[in-house]
Amino acid sequence: MGQLQAGIIPVTPFQQNCAVLFDSDTKEGVVVDPGGDVDRIVAVVREQGLTIREIWITHGHIDHAGGADELREVLGAPVIGPNEADKPLLDILDTRAAALGFDVPARKLTPDRWLNDGDVVSFGEHRFEVLHCPGHAPGHVIFFNRDMRFIIMGDVLFNGSIGRTDLPGGNHQQLLDSIRDKVLPLGDDVGFLCGHGPGSRLGDERRDNQFLRGM
Repeated sequence: MGQLQAGIIPVTPFQQNCAVLFDSDTKEGVVVDPGGDVDRIVAVVREQGLTIREIWITHGHIDHAGGADELREVLGAPVIGPNEADKPLLDILDTRAAALGFDVPARKLTPDRWLNDGDVVSFGEHRFEVLHCPGHAPGHVIFFNRDMRFIIMGDVLFNGSIGRTDLPGGNHQQLLDSIRDKVLPLGDDVGFLCGHGPGSRLGDERRDNQFLRGM
């Protein structure tokens, strides 16, 4: 097994951190949260000579899932996630794209597999545990690699902030509960890639993030 490597491609006008995770030896990997700019994602995949096994989705907001159906068609890789509670969000991706003025229309998305808390997803020998963390979106999941002490966080927790809860399906207390009960117990040494902006470590956020005071 080679090293787990990650490439970040900011996509959509919201500059969402689409991640391309791959094994340095086998060049097998996954794309996480292809919100749009599918041509750029495909270009990176082909430049690196990667074989994409799956497309993983943290939640159903357009900047994370808007390009997933097109990417599935281009790469022939199944879409995995999020939790089925986000089905209403995935069903309106096309209308959200028009409302937000996206240059390239998004498509509605039906995943090949929904994810539940406690599931495991993998490519090659790289395993990620699935944790259902609602609050920003009802079906939001995160992906935790226990060996590498690393989380694909989506929009649950940011460097210095937390996910918005004023969007449809958002719930502020539920988000705080997810962070306190699911995320922080993973350990202060755990690093994470979030959906927007720079990543961080859980210990740094526990210490410095004003939204986590008392946790």
